[in-house]
Amino acid sequence: MEPRQPADEARVLVIYTGGTIGMLVSSRGYIPEPYFLTDTLRSQKRFHDPLQDSLFSNAASVEGYREWSTSGKSSPISPDKVLTAGPGTSFLVRSSRPVGRTSTLVPSIFSQIENLLEQPECIKIADGIYETRLPSLVTPRSVVPGLGHTKRIRYAILEWGPLLDSSNMEMHDWIRIAGEIELNYSSFDAFVVLHGTDTMSYTSSALSFLLEDLGKTVILTGAQIPLSQLRNDAVDNLLGALSIAGNYIIPECSLYFNHTLYRGNRVSKASSYDLNAFHSPNFPPLVNDMSPHVATLRLFPGMTGMTASAFLAPPTRGIVLETFGAGNASQRPDLLAALKEACDRGVVIVAISQCPKGSISGDYDTGRTLIQAGVVPGGDMTPECALTKLSYLLAKPELTPTQVRSLISLPLRGELTPPAPSLPAAPSSDDVHTDLQGLLSHFVRLSYARKIDIPQIVIGEEAQDAAAPWSRTAAERASTEAALMPFLVHLALPVSLKELERL
Repeated sequence: MEPRQPADEARVLVIYTGGTIGMLVSSRGYIPEPYFLTDTLRSQKRFHDPLQDSLFSNAASVEGYREWSTSGKSSPISPDKVLTAGPGTSFLVRSSRPVGRTSTLVPSIFSQIENLLEQPECIKIADGIYETRLPSLVTPRSVVPGLGHTKRIRYAILEWGPLLDSSNMEMHDWIRIAGEIELNYSSFDAFVVLHGTDTMSYTSSALSFLLEDLGKTVILTGAQIPLSQLRNDAVDNLLGALSIAGNYIIPECSLYFNHTLYRGNRVSKASSYDLNAFHSPNFPPLVNDMSPHVATLRLFPGMTGMTASAFLAPPTRGIVLETFGAGNASQRPDLLAALKEACDRGVVIVAISQCPKGSISGDYDTGRTLIQAGVVPGGDMTPECALTKLSYLLAKPELTPTQVRSLISLPLRGELTPPAPSLPAAPSSDDVHTDLQGLLSHFVRLSYARKIDIPQIVIGEEAQDAAAPWSRTAAERASTEAALMPFLVHLALPVSLKELERL
C-alpha cells in the first residue's frame, strides 16, 4: 500500500530517455553516461533536500535565513544522510522494460555510490510490464507563485537503458514514452520527459496525439549544455519543468525551454547552439511567466475600506475576493468604494464563495452591489484555481483588464460550471407593447401573403384588449415570441422564394 500523499507535496515522475542534459565529455565527444544525471541531482541541494535544511529551504525570508545560519544546519552533512531514502520516500513505478542499474561501458566515478544504495528489485507482473520501487528525490520547500503557501516536489527518475541520443529516437520510442505515462498515470500528479533537443519537437508533437483524454501535466525538456558543465542551461530547464509540473495542472503535452512553456505540437527547433533553442512561429507560448501581483482577500464581518485598499494598492493587479455565501458582501460604503476604485483603476477582482460547495449568483442585493462595483463573478471555481487562473491571464500582455474579466468567467480548462442559460433580457414596459403589436402585424401580413385558408388574426379593439395583459411581464412576452417565431419563419420562406423568382 502506497503511503498517503502529503497535501503540501506533489508527485512527479521524470522519464529520462537521454539527451545532452545528462552527457559527459569523452574522447568521442559528448556521450550519455548511465545514472550520472540521477546521482548528480541527488548530490545537489537545489534538486534534493530531504532534511529541508539547505539554504534554498530557509531563505524565503531574512528571518528564516538568520535562524538557519545560526542553527548549525548550514554545516555540511554526511553523504549517508543525503543518500538514505528513509521510510515512505520510494515510489512504486511500472515500465515496459526491466528497470535497474546496468554495467557501464566507461568506468564512472559515481559507480561507487551503487554500494550505498539498495539494488531495486524488478518484478515482471505481466507481458511487457515490469514493476519496481525507485528512491525518490525531493526539492527544497518553496513558495508557490500566485498561491502564497509553500510546497515541495517529490520525484522519481525512471531512466531508460540504454540512454538515447535524440537523433536515434524512432516512432516506437514515442509509443514507449506514452506507455510509461499510461502505466504510472494514477500514481503521479504530473510527468516530465527528459529528451535530446534535436528531435524533441517531434516527440512532443507525437505525444500530443498519443496521450488521449489527458488530464495531467506532461512537459518535455532538455538542455543545450549538459549538467556536467559549470555553465549550463540544464539546471534552469529541469527546475522550471519540475516547478510547473508540480504546481500547476496543464492538461496537455508541452515543451519547456529557456523559461518558456510552449504547446508541444506548435514548436520547432530554431537553433543548434542558442539557449533559446525553440520557437513557436504560429502560436504564442502557453506561459512566459505567471503574474506574481495577485492575492486572495477573504471578507470578514466589519472589514473596512482601508483594509481592502491596502490589499488593492499597486503593484497588485488582481484579487480573488472570497465572499459570503453566494457572492454577498457587507454594504459598508467605504468597502464598496474601495472595491469600485480598484476596478476603475484596472485591478481585476474575482468573487468566489467562502463555502466549499456552491457558486456565485446575483440572487441577493448584497451580491449585486459587488457586480455593480466591477467585481467579476467567479462561478464555482476553487480559491486555488481562481488565483492561478487570474495570475495566468494577467501574465498575458496582449490582454486588457476588460478582456481578462471576460475570460475569468468562461471555462477555459473545465475549471468552472457554465451558468445556466436564461431568458432574453426584458425590454422596458413601454417597448414591449410596441414590439408585440409589430410582431402580430407582421404575422398577419405574411398570413395574407400565403393566400390560403388559414385562421386570420384580426387586430381589432377586442384583440388589442386581449393582448394588453401580455405587455405586463417580460416572461410572457418572451414566451409569446418563442412560440410565434417558428410560424413566422415557415410563412416567410415561400414569400422570400417568390421574391427571388421575380428578380
